[in-house]
This record gives sequence, structure tokens and C-alpha cells, in this order.
Amino acid sequence: MIPSQRHLFDIPDDIAYFNCAYMGPLTKTARAAGHGGIDRKSLPWTVAPSDFFTESEQARGLFATLVGTAADNIAIIPSASYGLAIAARNIPLEKGDKILLLEDQFPSNVYCWQQRARETGAEIVTLKSPADHDWTNVVLAAIDEKVAVAALPHNHWTDGALLDLKKIDAALRAKGAKLVLDVTQSLGALPFAIEEVKPDFLIAAAYKWLLGPYSLGFMYVAPTHQDGVPIEYNWLNRKGSEDFAGLVEYVDTYQQGARRFDMGERANFALMPIAVAALEQLLDWGITDIQETLTQKTRDIAARCADLGLTSLPDDIRAGHFLGLRRDGGLPKDILERLRTEDIHVSVRGSSMRITPHLFNNEADSDKLLAALKNIL
Repeated sequence: MIPSQRHLFDIPDDIAYFNCAYMGPLTKTARAAGHGGIDRKSLPWTVAPSDFFTESEQARGLFATLVGTAADNIAIIPSASYGLAIAARNIPLEKGDKILLLEDQFPSNVYCWQQRARETGAEIVTLKSPADHDWTNVVLAAIDEKVAVAALPHNHWTDGALLDLKKIDAALRAKGAKLVLDVTQSLGALPFAIEEVKPDFLIAAAYKWLLGPYSLGFMYVAPTHQDGVPIEYNWLNRKGSEDFAGLVEYVDTYQQGARRFDMGERANFALMPIAVAALEQLLDWGITDIQETLTQKTRDIAARCADLGLTSLPDDIRAGHFLGLRRDGGLPKDILERLRTEDIHVSVRGSSMRITPHLFNNEADSDKLLAALKNIL
């Protein structure tokens, strides 16, 4: 168990923030790194050509370490939707193919597939939410010879319902189908290893569980797709771009590996230092220890909320960093506003009140949340 890390964040004692699935806060160190980057940009004569590459390569390497792969397999992207658009563009589809999605899946991992279905004649199959919330069995039952790709999360963004990606990956591979993952709502808090689950593409925005900046993310691209087609054509990811004097010698070749999919202006002098600091901190804590600590936090809250008539998914099918609380008859419509007036911050997604803590939460936060819920309910 990791002790409370609140001292590393600028969160006042009277704020109970249980909303990391909405947006993760920056550590003080990451914020200072961002300020330093802005200061450097205000003095452009101090920015060397090498600076366009050093920090982005450092961040690429740190993210690669996080998922257990080589830096060459990682692209730098501005958002989950950007990475998913690349995946959709580079997964072969034809008329009659099936694209598996989950009901109420986050829209960034839906819209791109709707467009590809219109373009190719492929069919989107939206899997209905199971009564027992066991998405794994639902996905496994849907995999047949016509499935070309499953576009999934590691856990559902509304209530944390967990998918067993090892089993799903094996079943897809047996049918020759592809796996595309949006792990924005899990990576950084839930362990993931490329050697255990081998997706074709894996995408994560940095601003939630990676505790990084908005408008920055990362994408794993399997080697078999690294000769694919990017969705923009910038100069920085071309071979030899380090030589600024030679940029007018236009080339068709790209830098090594997944770098061809990098967004333009990847060397963001304000955001990239934040990402580096955030990834370093996550790796220092250790993702397994983060998950174990957050699992205990959400388990304790769930047990105390049971006395208030609030129910949650069983531990064996719930990601430990997520707690979706439901109540027979539904939640009060004004529950968010009433909690917010007491400086308690959660979300409601679908029929669930989403409690998503991090290492900055302490026992006082939990006590404050439970006292408020008791008064409201």
C-alpha cells in the first residue's frame, strides 16, 4: 500500500476530489516542469534544434517502459480520437466484416468505426450490456469468423466493469481478427503489458490516469502496422529531419518504427515536460502498487456505501481504481450539485455515480464523502 501522496499535489485539505476518471490533477513537479517549458518558449533563442527531439524521445521511452515495449513502437498523438482514427484507417475492412463495440462505449472509440463502416460496408455490432456486467463473456461469445476487429477498453468508462483482455486477445487471434484498445480510463492505474496482451493498436490520452497534460497522448503500434498510412504529413517525423538545413530535400521515408504516426509539432515545449514528469512519477510509484492501493480505497468506500443502499460491481469484474455506485430507483438528480457545494467532486455516468480516487485521497476525504452521501440519501 502506498501512503497518501497528497503532499505532491496542490489539493487543499477541504477538497475531496474523487474524479480522476474525469481529469487527473498534475503533481507539483509536473506543473513546475510545464512552467519551465513555457518560460523556455518565451526565450526562443535558447531553444536548440536538438530540443525538438530530446524530450519527445524521453517521453516516448517512458511510455514504452510503462507498457513493456520498445520506444520504436510508440507514436506521440494529441488525443485518443487521433490515435483511434489512425487505427481505423489502417485496419483492413471490407463488406461483410464485423466491428465489435460495447454498448455505451466512449464515443471516440465509436465515431471512427462508424465512418469506416460507411466507407467499407463493414457492419458494426454493438454488444449489449450484460445483466451481470461480465463483458468478457459477452465479447467472447460474439467472436466468429466474420469479426475483423474488436475496438474495446480495458474497463468500461461508466462503472469500471473489467474486460479480460488476455482471453479476448487469444480468441480474436484464433479467428485472425484485430484488437484496438482505448486504455485512457485504465493505463497508469491498471497494469498492462504488451507481452501479455498483444493489441494491434493501443491508445491512451494523458490527462486522466497518466496524470499528464491535456492535448497529449501516446499510441502503441504493433510492428506489423508500422508501414501504414498516417493521417497527417508533417516534417518532423521524416527521416533526416534533425538536419534543419536539409529540410527542403523532401523525402518519402519516415523515422523509425511508429514515429511515422506522430502528430505534427510533437515537440510541444510546454506539454512535453509535463508528460515526462508525470510518467517518471508513475513509474516511481509502480503501477501494480497504485492499483493495489486504489483497489483498497474503492473497496472500503463500497463497503461503507452498502449501508446507504448503494451497490457496485463485484471485485472480480471491476477495475480496482473505478467504483460505480448505483441505487434502486436511481440517484437523486441533484446529487452532483449537492456534493459539489461541500467541495466533494465525483461524476455521474449513465446510472452510476463514478468514484475514482488516486493516491492524493486520504481517510478524511472518504469520511467527508460518506457523511455527505448519508445526508443526501
